[in-house]
Amino acid sequence: MFEKFNWIVWLILVILWNYGFPNASPFQDVVVAVILSLLFIIIKLIRSRYLHKTNSRSKNSI
Repeated sequence: MFEKFNWIVWLILVILWNYGFPNASPFQDVVVAVILSLLFIIIKLIRSRYLHKTNSRSKNSI
């Protein structure tokens, strides 16, 4: 479910970029899409590490 949410947010941001900056070149469109993708990958990694830490703490504290 979280993956679908991330994808939808990414898509909305790309669409907003395209409508917000209609004069942007195709190269700029690709660069922004790649940057947004990398940002969401980083968020996913941080979230998975945080969840892994919280899950391992709760298992050890029992």
